Parts: sequence; structure tokens; C-alpha cells
Amino acid sequence: MQMNVFERYLSMWVALCMALGVAVGKLYPGLVGGLRDLEFGDNSHINVPIAVLIWLMIYPMMLKIDFTSVLNVGKRPRGLFVTLFVNWLVKPFSMAFFGWLFFKHLFLPLIGPELASQYIAGVIILAAAPCTAMVFVWSYLSDGDPAYTLVQVSVNDLIMLVAFAPIVKLLVSGASGLEVPFEVLLYSVAIFVVIPLAAGSVSRRVLIRRKGPEWFNTRYVAFFAPATVIALLATLVLIFAFQAENITTRAFHVLLIAVPILIQVYFNSSLTYGLMRLFHVPYTIAAPGALIGASNFFELAVATAIALYGAGSGAALATVVGVLVEVPVMLSVCRVCVATRQWFEPEPA
Repeated sequence: MQMNVFERYLSMWVALCMALGVAVGKLYPGLVGGLRDLEFGDNSHINVPIAVLIWLMIYPMMLKIDFTSVLNVGKRPRGLFVTLFVNWLVKPFSMAFFGWLFFKHLFLPLIGPELASQYIAGVIILAAAPCTAMVFVWSYLSDGDPAYTLVQVSVNDLIMLVAFAPIVKLLVSGASGLEVPFEVLLYSVAIFVVIPLAAGSVSRRVLIRRKGPEWFNTRYVAFFAPATVIALLATLVLIFAFQAENITTRAFHVLLIAVPILIQVYFNSSLTYGLMRLFHVPYTIAAPGALIGASNFFELAVATAIALYGAGSGAALATVVGVLVEVPVMLSVCRVCVATRQWFEPEPA
């Protein structure tokens, strides 16, 4: 996998988008307010520009996922089982605990009860869906097995269809006390996961059958690469523009929100990596597994937080902080994995 300019300098692009978005939000509040008010129906909170941009990001991701690869998972199931255990039985619940501990107790005098509940909801939404697209970059950087990474991502996406909404509903209601309209969660999953996943799967199957895999990968998928990058950058600019007031007036809160996110990322990646070593999983599977357990599907998280509570909410701000934290933290996890490769048994030739 050859990294493009965007992937190679990802931290720089994210920083530039953050700065540009905040500047646009402060300099052109009327324009940003108009974009924020564009919704699918009255009080749906599903922002039209965000939805379109996320579609442009997620559809190309789904084109790369071959769900038939899931059928081969029985040949090496241990790595997948560890990944699924951490992603769905540990990660959302550990994030709920860390959010409750820091925002409802340790940081409560600094932020107040209303924002505490919003921030808890945001970090739970962030942790409830494992990463999809960027995992392939992290796997490449850590010298992981790309085929097995594809299997891990495919299975997680299938589980996300049925598990994301109930987990968010349960944990946000329990840890933060906020009301979570279940129908809004279902709309978010349908709009941001089901539809692009189905479109990508159908496109992949039909076009490969008609044009062949080489044309599909080198022409069709490659055609969407610039659109994906542009959509991601535009989404970041729009998100930070929507959150400009929160970021500039609550800069200290941004640092506070980053604390539990950082802790849970390192906790879950270490747990996954340690379990992989305990169960004698090869390094090329263990490293991507640890990275999947540490990273988040921030596109879905941001969209869901906006749909539930609005673009200017504390929950949306918490998911945006997750975007800020994600890139440098994941790069550090990659470096740790590469540096500790010798901890794992050599793979048979």
C-alpha cells in the first residue's frame, strides 16, 4: 500500500483544517449558521452538508471491503475474537466509565453538570464504533497483514449495523442521564452506515463481475480517492467551523475532554495487544487488532452527536476532540507496535 501525500502528512492537514474551520466560524458566523441550519426535515438534527460529505467519505471505504473474506476467518479466528471482545465488550463500557469518572466527578467543578452530561455522551458515541477507513493506513504503518485487517474491518462493520444504536442508547442514558431518541440513532446508522455500505457492496459486486477486479481497483476505486480526501478535509473544516465558538471559548475544556479519550485509547490498545500476545497471535494480526481497538469511526461519531444534540452541543465538541486526538495518538501506537515486534513469535514461512 503506497501512502499518498494526504496520509503521509495527515497530522498537518488536520491541524490546518482545524485552524481554517475555526477562522471561518469566527469570521463568517452568518454563513456557518446558515449551513448549520440545513437539516433533513424539521428538528431532525441531521445536517445536510455533513451528511453529503460523509457519504463521499464512507462510500469509497465500503468499496474496498470484501465481505466474502469473512468466510475465511475460521482459518485464524483468535485474532478476530480478541479484536471483537475489546471493541464491543470492553471499549464502549470503559469509555463510559472514564467519562463518568472524569466529567461527573474529577472535572465537575470545572465544567458544571450540564456540560458534564454532554461530554460523557460525546465520548461514549465516539468509542461505540470502531474505525474503518484509517485502520488500513495504521495497518500499513505497523506492517500488519492487509488481508486480515480487511476481515477485521468487515466483521466490525457488520456488527456495527446492529450493535451501535443499542450500545449508545444504553450507555449514554445510564452514564450521562441524557435522553437518547432511539429513532434518531437508527436514522444515523441507516444514513451513515447502511446505505453507503449497501451501495458500496452492490457496486463492488456488479462492477467486478462486469469489468473485472483490476479495472475496479485501478480505475473505479482510484477515481474516488481525490473525492474522499477532499470530503474529509471539507468535513473537518465544517465541523471546526460549527464548533468555533466552543473551541475558542472552551479551550481549557478541550484539554479536559482529551484526558479520558487518551486514557481509553492507550488502555484498549494495550489490552488488545497484550491479549494477542497471550494467545500467541502473530504480530501482523496483533498490531492491526490493537490499532482497531484504539481508533474510532469519528465520521459516524460526529454525525451521530450532531444528529442527537446539534452541531453546537458539548457532545459534538467531544467527538471533535476525538478527531484532534486520533492522529498523533494512533501514530504513537504504531511506533510502539513496531518497536515491540520481537515480543511475538516468528511466523512460519
